[in-house]
Amino acid sequence: MENNDFRIKIYSKIDELPTLPSVVPRLLNLVEDKRTNAADITDLISHDPALAAKVMKVANSAYYGFSQEISDLNRAVALLGLNMVKSLALSIGVLRNLPPGKKSSGFSQKDLWLHSVAVAATIKEIGERHMKGVDLDHLFMLGLLHDIGIIVLDQFFPELFKKVLDESLNLKYRELHIAEQRAIGLDHGEIGAMLLIRWKFPEAISSPIAVHHQAVLPDGADSRDVAILRVADVISHEIGLDMEGPVIVRKILECDLDVLGIGEQDLLDLKEYMGSQKEGITAFFKAMV
Repeated sequence: MENNDFRIKIYSKIDELPTLPSVVPRLLNLVEDKRTNAADITDLISHDPALAAKVMKVANSAYYGFSQEISDLNRAVALLGLNMVKSLALSIGVLRNLPPGKKSSGFSQKDLWLHSVAVAATIKEIGERHMKGVDLDHLFMLGLLHDIGIIVLDQFFPELFKKVLDESLNLKYRELHIAEQRAIGLDHGEIGAMLLIRWKFPEAISSPIAVHHQAVLPDGADSRDVAILRVADVISHEIGLDMEGPVIVRKILECDLDVLGIGEQDLLDLKEYMGSQKEGITAFFKAMV
């Protein structure tokens, strides 16, 4: 299938998805507005009871381990932080809008989202350790949504996606994105970015997702954001929070560690810490979905 032909098919299928909940585009507008404060976010979320309940459930999950139950949205925002609540609200809004997977492909969306939560949590930890003073607003959401293109393939092209999954079991092409490139000329990162652009997500999120499986980054790509996503992706696989089935765990690239300023001991400490967080990350995931 020609690359451009498949892009057209994807765009036509994306247009079949339900309109995003009204809270999502409004949140995106607030995220882009530097004048946004906690009261603005709290007020918007409070008008969507289902979303507010999810945010509260996440705040009370074992991942955070607060000593007392949080029963007030304002308190949750104060404890979690404005940036985390923005990212959570947007990601939850997207997740609840996506249809369930096609059983015919044999793929588990549950495993995918657990992996995505692990990547997001790892990105957050890397940011806090190695990116002091850097605006990290979008990075958690980057981790949560980085594999959303797989959902598009699973939902709208189940037969083709099953072929890709079968191909990925071949020892030579076990990495999913390589099998995707061979079968359709695109990988799930590029497809996910197409969806996020269509939904008017900021380029700071869609652009790194589009290229995170590309060996050579295009001009203008944010090497820092791509590096933090790729390092977190590998670590989440290594600690065992990933999709079921045979997976070749890619090696962390030295160039990505250099971009982030992560040394050998730093990496070992990070892996050990994230391994100790598996139970909390799983609780976080269960609260989100």
